[in-house]
Amino acid sequence: MASNRGDGGGIRICCSAHPDAALIEDYRAGDQICSECGLVVGDRVIDVGSEWRTFSNEKANADPSRVGGSENALLNGTDLSTMIGPGTGSASFDEHGVAKYQNRRTMSSSDRALVNAFKEISNMADRINLPRTIVDRANNLFKQVHDGKNLKGRSNDAIASACLYISCRQEGVPRTFKEICAVSKISKKEIGRCFKLILKALETSVDIITTADFMSRFCSNLGLPTMVQRAASHIARKAVELDIVPGRSPISVAAAAIYMASQASDEKSKKTQKEIGDIAGVADVTIRQSYKLMYPRAAELFPEDFRFTTPIEQLPQL
Repeated sequence: MASNRGDGGGIRICCSAHPDAALIEDYRAGDQICSECGLVVGDRVIDVGSEWRTFSNEKANADPSRVGGSENALLNGTDLSTMIGPGTGSASFDEHGVAKYQNRRTMSSSDRALVNAFKEISNMADRINLPRTIVDRANNLFKQVHDGKNLKGRSNDAIASACLYISCRQEGVPRTFKEICAVSKISKKEIGRCFKLILKALETSVDIITTADFMSRFCSNLGLPTMVQRAASHIARKAVELDIVPGRSPISVAAAAIYMASQASDEKSKKTQKEIGDIAGVADVTIRQSYKLMYPRAAELFPEDFRFTTPIEQLPQL
């Protein structure tokens, strides 16, 4: 082995026979090897590989990691701690059979509340197939509300449900209150109250929902073809532009537009008000009220290239 002084004044390890040859580092053995002749010119190199070993006689469910769980930046106590595993030998127990070494409950009540809320948000998101980005935003919103103590007296589950609703709106994939309520243990009324309080407390906002936000998902869940979905989207948009449905919610307008488009299509695509209401989360009477406003001007609402199976004059008048 040879050592030369580098330009910066440090010591550079190199092969005595081939000082300019590149060295190969064998991290498993901890050696530095000359690429020309194979001479080991350095040893005791720090191993940067995995920090555990696996043996064939270990239990399959044993966790080989020795560095604890990953840190969660949203929790207050993110320092690493030592977790003592279950004792297996006689030296692990005293004369009364009690374990000598035990883990202490180091998690604060505040962090415990956060962990439970994050778990509830994740469970709700899984039930309606929401992506991780929405869960992360909802977790951040809950953390801000929790630290600011803005909603004292409200249950953490209600706050978590409202945070998930806001997160969906802000990420551009809004869900209805009834959809959030369906996967939550909280009533629609309570989620709505928390929603308003959170927006006020955090001084944040959400985009106004439109019929387009729900149309694709509703039509897909109803199994409607692309032609009907395109017609329903056009009908809803024109109804809003012509101010035919003032004061009606975008969800009820979307449901009524789907009903009108499906009734003008072939028999396989026709959907009843109840079928649409179950998917959209609105009552039959709500769909009828919006449909009655749209029906007199139906000729203005349909796209020009729509192929009618049922003429406009034969559509249900309700």
